[in-house]
Amino acid sequence: MYSVEVSSITGAGFFRNKPDEDCREYKWLHKNYQQALTVMFAIEEINKDPNLLPNITLGFHLYNTYHSDARTLESSLRWLSGQSQLIPNYSCWEQDKPMAVIGGATSALSVQMGTLLDLYRYSQIIYGPFDSILSDKVQFHSLFQLASRDSSLHKGMVRLMTHFQWTWVALVTVDDLRGEEFLSKLTLEMANHGVCVSFIEKIPVSERRHAASQEPFMPRIMASSSRVIFIYGDTDSLMILRYSQFPFFPNWKVWITSSHWDITMRPQYVDGYNFQGALTFSHLTSDVPGFESFLRTVNPVIYQEDILLREFWHSAFRCRDELEKLNQEACSANASLETLPLLYFDMTMSDLSYNIYNGVYAVAWAVHEMFTMTSERGSITEGENSMPYPWKLYSFLKNLQFNNSAGEQVFMDENKNPEAQYNILNYITFSQDTEALVKVGQYSPQAESGQDFSIDGETIVWGFFDAKTPCATCSVSCGPGFRQTPLEGEPICCFNCSLCPEGEISNQMNMKHCVKCHEDEYPNEERNRCLPKVVTFLDVSDPLGLPLICVALSFSLMTVLVLWIFLKFQDTPIVKANNRALSYTLLISLNFCFLCSLLFIGRPSSATCLLRQTTFGIVFTVAVSSILAKTIMVVLAFRLTTPGSRGRMWVQSRVSNCVVIICSGIQVILCGIWLGIAPPFPDIDTHSEPDQIIIGCNEGSALAFYSVLGYMGFLALCSFMVAFLARNLPDTFNEAKFITFSMLVFCSVWVSFLPTYQSTKGKAMVVVEIFSILASSAGIMSCIFIPKCYVILLKPDRNTQERIKNNVDPRERNYSGSLTAHSYQKFNQF
Repeated sequence: MYSVEVSSITGAGFFRNKPDEDCREYKWLHKNYQQALTVMFAIEEINKDPNLLPNITLGFHLYNTYHSDARTLESSLRWLSGQSQLIPNYSCWEQDKPMAVIGGATSALSVQMGTLLDLYRYSQIIYGPFDSILSDKVQFHSLFQLASRDSSLHKGMVRLMTHFQWTWVALVTVDDLRGEEFLSKLTLEMANHGVCVSFIEKIPVSERRHAASQEPFMPRIMASSSRVIFIYGDTDSLMILRYSQFPFFPNWKVWITSSHWDITMRPQYVDGYNFQGALTFSHLTSDVPGFESFLRTVNPVIYQEDILLREFWHSAFRCRDELEKLNQEACSANASLETLPLLYFDMTMSDLSYNIYNGVYAVAWAVHEMFTMTSERGSITEGENSMPYPWKLYSFLKNLQFNNSAGEQVFMDENKNPEAQYNILNYITFSQDTEALVKVGQYSPQAESGQDFSIDGETIVWGFFDAKTPCATCSVSCGPGFRQTPLEGEPICCFNCSLCPEGEISNQMNMKHCVKCHEDEYPNEERNRCLPKVVTFLDVSDPLGLPLICVALSFSLMTVLVLWIFLKFQDTPIVKANNRALSYTLLISLNFCFLCSLLFIGRPSSATCLLRQTTFGIVFTVAVSSILAKTIMVVLAFRLTTPGSRGRMWVQSRVSNCVVIICSGIQVILCGIWLGIAPPFPDIDTHSEPDQIIIGCNEGSALAFYSVLGYMGFLALCSFMVAFLARNLPDTFNEAKFITFSMLVFCSVWVSFLPTYQSTKGKAMVVVEIFSILASSAGIMSCIFIPKCYVILLKPDRNTQERIKNNVDPRERNYSGSLTAHSYQKFNQF
């Protein structure tokens, strides 16, 4: 606790005697002495400034709180009394009456001081961490906080967690309202970013006598499953961790701390190894000009009246002689604070010292304004005390703002306090005597997104044995190609790894959900990246494309050859039998059937998609209709051509032509309806094959497609049944057996086609349909025309009327009446 007074005596007050002897286990916390030196530095600066408090000397008193609530209250009462004895409501201050109090390194101490000082209407400036509880002006009317707000510290810590992919961390906080508030914010932010808490340890604020504590705080923390520990609290409250740790024993943990805990401060000289590699969020403050130079000049020889400095020097430099004899080299006049290890003293101004520096200047500026206003009014009369009352200082402090020597603007209004910015420091222990805090990153909440957080992971020293970033996860990380599967009853950070489903990938570590590849891509076998799909269709260059074209053209040439043979030998009995016109129509339609298969080969277009199925359906219907007409004429020729029968009028070529036209016309109507309602069109299929984009023809209407096929099947079935019934008619003049075999082949091909077509995908479907077209067409031509060509070309002697008449079996002559020359002539006219 520091009281600032306005005095007419040049100089400043120092400790005149040692701490009370009844203070048990008195130990130096050497690094805290920088705060006292900061007061000295600020007071000297102000007293040398001719523009600030001219002709007035600013002095100060130092009181120790011993980091104890009771001792803090006692020190406050001693200060109010103005003497060493406690006399409540009595003040021994004479002329040099204090104006304000700068004190409260922690919230607990600030509350103890503020409750008492507010009764006496003394302004209290808090230099400790900002606490929203102390902002209650009803309870703490005269209290001011100088520290920056830590409202974004929890976000910075979570940014650090996500940067290093730490998802399983332990938390250690002080068990008070401030720690509870921070814990609530931190755990909520962690949950929003998928980070889990493995363990929470709360350090009771009442644990002031750290050495006497029997609570095994550190062993419990060490036993936690998390590798990374985040700590929030002040140096005083968390000193219990230093007392309960195991000296000389590396703990294999990574510690992340806030700037309020000075991690280098410890009770023993050689127990810093446990926190090797720790990261600290330190407040980013500007350098105060001249402060380090001032510290280099501080020496008991210069400040001979300061017995506190002499005692600090003796303890910090471990001088073995008496205080009065500083003869050793370390304790000589040439010794400097900058030679002390970081454990004892830091030449860089700490956050607390920076706030103290601003607090001293705030009091100076407020007093300056008070004196200026008083002198302007001319209200001081002869003999009147020139020192204003301390309670008047409040009105000047509450609206005060000024620029300090570092160039930063200081506000006494807490609502205007800026949000803290942070340096991320890495604590490194090189040896017993050497340790350092090295800047490795920065967090600026007010900066633009993407520029607010930065850290150099390559330069961080994690520990004595860790060269890589430590892993802090509940489960083994899921590599690319896998996803996290939550475990029932466990936190979301505990999971199993499952292979991505079909068609999905994960290309990063620890992905919760796999992502689907684009429609024109497919996953590789490892399912960690998408590969472009191959565009496929039945092309000429395909291994099956060219052979099918050759087969189709070969059958087409064969059909043309058969047609040429029939035209050349058109006057022979075997050609004239069963109606030559139907044979020509059948051959021409079969030729088109072979050629229409070529429409199915090549990249589908709008034209080929429209012509494929309709052309195939119409030409096949003409062929089957011709076969049906042939079959009907065979039956009529042998059933209705007896002499005197009236049925002879049906045995004419016009009847067969009508059968072909009517049957084919129905198919043309069906195809026309199909094209008019839902015509086929080119389509891209990205789903049938995982690694292919199939370009094919969408039939438009499946009902229309199967209706066309069904109608052809109906005609083929009718032809097969009629031919089967006529299979026992006289062989010499009868094609019924050949038609029966051809329809049997035709029906067999197309009956097997349907299930095969439905079970195949992509260009295999096209191959199946082409094969069915070629096989059924070849079966018809082979069964009906090859035997006739055999007789025409190789057995011409059997292709004469005389041989045919002589070969007629007697049984055939009596079949349905006698076979007369008249009936034979009629049969050959069909």
